[in-house]
Amino acid sequence: MLRWKKLKNSYPLVERAEPELYKELFPYIEPPQVYFDGKYIPPQLPEKIFITDTTFRDGQQARTPYTPQQIETLYQLLHRLSGPKGIIRKTEFFLYTPKDREALERCLALNYTYPEITGWIRANKEDVKLVKDMELKETGILTSCSDYHIYLKLKKTRKQALEDYLTVVKEALSYGIRPRCHFEDITRADIYGFVIPFAQELMKLREESGIDIIIRLCDTLGVAVPYPEAVLPISVPKLVRALIEEAGVPGELLEWHGHNDYYRAVINATYAWLYGCAYVNTSLLGIGERTGNTPLEAMVFEYISLKGSADGMDTTIITEIADYYREVLHEKIPSRQPFVGDDFNATRAGIHIDGLIKNEEIYNSFDSKRILKRPIQIVITDKSGTAGVAYWINTHFHLTGDKAIDKRHPGVVKIYKKILELYEKGRVTSISNEEMLALTRKYLPELFESELDHLRNFAARLLTQFIEDLVLDDEIRSLDVDKAKPILKRFLAEHPYVQFIYIVDVEGKPLLGLTDDLEYKRKFEELLASSTFETRDWFLNPLKKGKPYVSPFYTSKITDKLCITVSAPIRNQEDEILGILGMDIRFEDLVKMESQDVL
Repeated sequence: MLRWKKLKNSYPLVERAEPELYKELFPYIEPPQVYFDGKYIPPQLPEKIFITDTTFRDGQQARTPYTPQQIETLYQLLHRLSGPKGIIRKTEFFLYTPKDREALERCLALNYTYPEITGWIRANKEDVKLVKDMELKETGILTSCSDYHIYLKLKKTRKQALEDYLTVVKEALSYGIRPRCHFEDITRADIYGFVIPFAQELMKLREESGIDIIIRLCDTLGVAVPYPEAVLPISVPKLVRALIEEAGVPGELLEWHGHNDYYRAVINATYAWLYGCAYVNTSLLGIGERTGNTPLEAMVFEYISLKGSADGMDTTIITEIADYYREVLHEKIPSRQPFVGDDFNATRAGIHIDGLIKNEEIYNSFDSKRILKRPIQIVITDKSGTAGVAYWINTHFHLTGDKAIDKRHPGVVKIYKKILELYEKGRVTSISNEEMLALTRKYLPELFESELDHLRNFAARLLTQFIEDLVLDDEIRSLDVDKAKPILKRFLAEHPYVQFIYIVDVEGKPLLGLTDDLEYKRKFEELLASSTFETRDWFLNPLKKGKPYVSPFYTSKITDKLCITVSAPIRNQEDEILGILGMDIRFEDLVKMESQDVL
């Protein structure tokens, strides 16, 4: 049985007729205020500290949802970054939609010890069953604790909220699930009137059940401060020590989750560690609601600074993660964002290639090439020469070996000539990366993916996932037209850029074809009635290779519109191919949908 720390005091729940909103700290008509009580407490760094991740939960709420394949790839990268000691200890997943569960199953199938996969649910008993069904060992539970949430949002009393939360926690414990209670909005909560009484009740349940209960301290609006002399509930040091010393929660069961509303996400997370909290919760690139979460990559470097070692974390994976966000997810990473931005280790103080050769430590605080696979960036001026231009191109586009551009390349010579012309006309400032990209695009266009290629590749990734989901549907796999038709009609309605969707058998004979385009519906029907498709690439490729196929762009003979076709094999339970599902996509509509970010 787990032993609960014997405490000097027991704190009863304090009920209030009116909510405690701390208007002296949060006047609303002004930014939040900081008050000090002058009481200093010293740091107490735990022997072991860890990073946790919320990229697939809180992070996903701030962007276009990831596909299951993208989540699997990012999870693999997190695993590689974490290292053999599992410094990136856990990551949390939504459980509500079929895509949520598919992503979860893909990652569980990898069988990694770290990061441990955990869930996140609302505080109701029905949601606990989702966690049980997925056989997860731990789940987060939303247990909001400020009166802003309890009184104004939930319309409950503190006693009602506490009882409801404990009921859900007990439900999780009954299944052997480790609860992680998210003390939402703790930095605006009544610490001694609600937070500590709640935490003490949780520690009693921990002792009774023998199952650890984790408490996540959530700075929901980013109003916390790192100052030990500041008052509760905003002082991170005082919050952490109050939970440890007054509520009896071991530091190894505390986790900090902060937002960056006031630029304090990283420093607050660091101080949570310093004052005894074992875990800090983060997201990749800091992507999260409003201004974002604590960036995971930042806390990797904070960990190294505090512990004096990476403890096996592979920091070069941070660059792979940033590249994946840029190149695959098309995330716009600010160029000056530390560690992941294009210019994070560049200086605009006039450095050129000669200075770089002399001693790069003048401009770099660590060996970014070794630690992040990011050589120091140079800023181009008229003194850079063709060698500097070539160096900028090669580092910016990650060109090495035979792919590297030589300083004598005609394109490089033309770029440098244009740069000299600018300075001859009186320019004194350095050439921006945007200007260098424009010059490189003009004189070395082969280094760039065309807009057409970008769109096709974007569509290929997304639509391949869609069609892979469709061919797994039992109604589609039955090849029963009456059963398949409603599924495909619904898909057409949800994806208006699809002009035609159809099923053919293994001989290329059409079984079913649907379109919502009334202008061309008759022509599509005539095509199906008079043709077979056994010679078409979209039929032959998935039939022979057993994989989805994406065609080059072509002009539709029916609509005269630029299109691509995506197709995939339909299989039975024994993986035998029964037919092919195909869909024709209108380029013009695809452009509109991609630009509106609604694909």
